[in-house]
Amino acid sequence: MHFWPLSVFLAYKSFKKRNPLALRVTTSDSRNLDVFRSTVEVMLADGRLTREEKRLTIKLASALNLTEDEPALIYKAIQDGETSPSGELVSVDDAREIYTKVFEVAIVNASLSRDEFRVLAHLRAVFEIDDDEHESIETQLREIVKEKFEDPSVVDKMLHTLRDSVGLVGDIFDSVRKRASDGGRSE
Repeated sequence: MHFWPLSVFLAYKSFKKRNPLALRVTTSDSRNLDVFRSTVEVMLADGRLTREEKRLTIKLASALNLTEDEPALIYKAIQDGETSPSGELVSVDDAREIYTKVFEVAIVNASLSRDEFRVLAHLRAVFEIDDDEHESIETQLREIVKEKFEDPSVVDKMLHTLRDSVGLVGDIFDSVRKRASDGGRSE
């Protein structure tokens, strides 16, 4: 596991708001650089990257197995309004694992922001994670939380956050899915 310097992510903190590229929302066609780019574009919809979004970006880049230079190349392409390479195919199993890892990082801070919910809903849409699969991942995360944290109050707080997040992520996901099916643009 490797981490990218925070300076890479901070270097492009003053983005202009741009229209995101069309999303590729079929798991069989999802490519790692496309997923990273579209997710960053969702994060930048409000014109800035929050600390929580930066954490998710770092985890997403790692989970997608991006090289050290690829996140900066994607940021530059977004900033310059240019196209970027699509990257390697993401398998169905890898998509589920990536979503789970990002979801886990999001719930660790025990209070999910609206920005984090939008990122999770976006990844859920990109990887075509349906309600049953999402519920399975939630169950898996509950077990991970219980194993990692022995303090019952920490576990209770995180599980409460996880329970709350499931409904909100589902609502956002349904909203994104409805807009996409109506020919509108997703967040």
